Amino acid sequence: MIRRHVHVRGLVQGVYYRDTCRRLARETGVNGWVRNLHNGDVEAVFEGSQGDVERLVGWAAEGPGAAEVTQCSVAAEDPEGDQDFRVLDDAPAA
Repeated sequence: MIRRHVHVRGLVQGVYYRDTCRRLARETGVNGWVRNLHNGDVEAVFEGSQGDVERLVGWAAEGPGAAEVTQCSVAAEDPEGDQDFRVLDDAPAA
């Protein structure tokens, strides 16, 4: 079990990024969450088997067809035992 925290920049809001991410995560059994950030970026956490999480991280760097990802940073975190994948409310403005 691994956990990765992903921050994605580019044209990633208004292109079904979060919905597609949720669908793919649930299809592969990856848990965690995804949300929009106030600056137009998207943030996500993927937790599951190494291969499944790595596939989602690879997808995050590309996004859905209408997205234009310009940067995708990934940080390893300790697993927290998430039990589902959900879309969170947008992050509050800083």
